[in-house]
Amino acid sequence: MKPTRFIDSVNCAIEGILYTARTQKHMRHHFAAAIFILTAALLLRVSSAEFMLIALAISFVLFAELLNTAIEVVVDMISPEFHPMAKIAKDVAAGAVLVAAFGTAILGYLVLAKYLFPFHRGLLAMVGTSSELGTVVSVVLVLIAVIILKTLTGSGTPLKGGEPSGHAAVAFSIATSVSFNTQDPLISLLCFILAVMVSHSRLLLRIHSLREVIIGALTGTLLTVLVTGLFRAMG
Repeated sequence: MKPTRFIDSVNCAIEGILYTARTQKHMRHHFAAAIFILTAALLLRVSSAEFMLIALAISFVLFAELLNTAIEVVVDMISPEFHPMAKIAKDVAAGAVLVAAFGTAILGYLVLAKYLFPFHRGLLAMVGTSSELGTVVSVVLVLIAVIILKTLTGSGTPLKGGEPSGHAAVAFSIATSVSFNTQDPLISLLCFILAVMVSHSRLLLRIHSLREVIIGALTGTLLTVLVTGLFRAMG
C-alpha cells in the first residue's frame, strides 16, 4: 500500500537504499569511495563551494545507481526470461551510472588536484629523478624478481599465470619510473591508470587472481623505488 504519512515514505526510501547497498556490490563501492573522497576533502580543507560540488556529484552517482537498480528489478519482474529488449534496458541504465561516475571523477580531479599535486610532487622529489640506466635496471630486476618468485611458489610460467603477475609488475615499474623521470603528478597519475588497466586485463582474462596482481604491482613499484633511490645515493 502507498504510504500515507511522511515518516512512512522516508522509511520506504531508506529501505530502498539499504536493499541496493545489500544486493549491489557497485553501490557498496560507491559508498566506500564517497566516504574516502569526502574525508579527504575535509582533511584538505577545500572551500565550501568545492565541497558542495563534490557532495552534489557524489549524490548524483548514488542516485544513478539507485535508479539503475530499480530498473533492473522492474525488468526482471516483467521479463524473467532472457529478452534482447530487457538486456538493452539494463545496459542503458548501467550506462547512465557510468556517465555519472565519469563526470564525478573529472569534477573530483579538478577540485582536488590543486591540493594533492603539490604533496605528490614533493614525494616524487624525495626519491629523485631516475636515470636512463636506473630505469633499465629497474625493469630488468623486476623481471628477474618475478621469475624467482614464480619459481619459489611453483605456479605459472615466466610469461603466463602464477604469482606474482609479471604484466602488473612491469606495468607498475614503468609507471613508477616515468613518474620519477617527469616529476609531473598528472603524467604520473595517467601512467598508473594505464598500469591498473593492464593489471585489470589479467583479471578479466582470468590469467591471474587479485592477490597475484596486487603482489605483482607492489613488486614492480617497490623495486623501482629502491633502485631509483640507490642510483640517486650513488650519484
